[in-house]
Amino acid sequence: MQEENFTAWSIFFLEGFSRYPRLEIVLFIFSFKMYLITLLGNSTLILIIILDSRLQTPMYFFLGNLSFMDICYTSASIPTLLVNLLSSQKTIFFSGCAIQMYLSLAMGSTECVLLAVMAYDRYVAICNPLRYPIIMNRQVCVQMATVSWMTGCLTALLESSFALKIRLCGNLINHFTCEILAVLKLACTSSLFMDRIMLVVSILLLPIPMLLICISYIFILSTILRISSAQGRNKAFSTCGAHLTVVILYYGAALSMYLKPSSSDSQEIDKIISLLYGVLTPMLNPIIYSLRNKEVKDAMKKLLGKIQSHQTHEHL
Repeated sequence: MQEENFTAWSIFFLEGFSRYPRLEIVLFIFSFKMYLITLLGNSTLILIIILDSRLQTPMYFFLGNLSFMDICYTSASIPTLLVNLLSSQKTIFFSGCAIQMYLSLAMGSTECVLLAVMAYDRYVAICNPLRYPIIMNRQVCVQMATVSWMTGCLTALLESSFALKIRLCGNLINHFTCEILAVLKLACTSSLFMDRIMLVVSILLLPIPMLLICISYIFILSTILRISSAQGRNKAFSTCGAHLTVVILYYGAALSMYLKPSSSDSQEIDKIISLLYGVLTPMLNPIIYSLRNKEVKDAMKKLLGKIQSHQTHEHL
């Protein structure tokens, strides 16, 4: 079989779900609806956070970053998926494949770190409320968000740059995007160095942030249980419950994808998990935070009231 490095191929074929042609139209409708809801939900949440002065707090600053990240993450892969689901020629150019791989890795890695940062923010807010405004001041929040973005972007650059140098024995990717694990399965020989890089990055971005989140929530739960006011406990559980739900959804899918043993029989399952990971989780994030958070719901009602009032004045 002909051996070429990644850059030697000018075009790649994405197998996607072509083995199940009847399923493709169902997946198109599902993915298209989920993508629209993701864009609308996350954009609305960002808009509300910017416009409502009551939401100018560290928690919502990080939540705004999370929403922007979800928009970028889904936009890196879902439009290509939608086009290919309706096309008989499921192709992508090398440049598009490289960009897609990098953006997916960068956004996913950044979210891992950001979720740990958000857990720390909740820990300080609940366990040390009097010093919260001092500890989590604007400068600190910007620095923490910057570190999250830089960590994700740099680790993605490391992984994707080495992946582009791997010698490949084909250009048919058994996935619906240029997902790095699917691309590496085309390698002519196993790369121990690349495997080690993937393992180290996966450990740094999955188990370690998860451990920090668990430690934060042990202290948070201990503090909440000591709160005498039922209203205070409910408010603390409400803000933490939304974040914890997002963490479970995100890390559950990520761990099942990146830390499970590799198997040639698991590629179809990988694609389904990747679709849920890439479409469902970003869509659910703003819904979870909106449903479980009174401040967000109040801000949304206020914004809708202003829009209705403006439309009424225009009609008059």
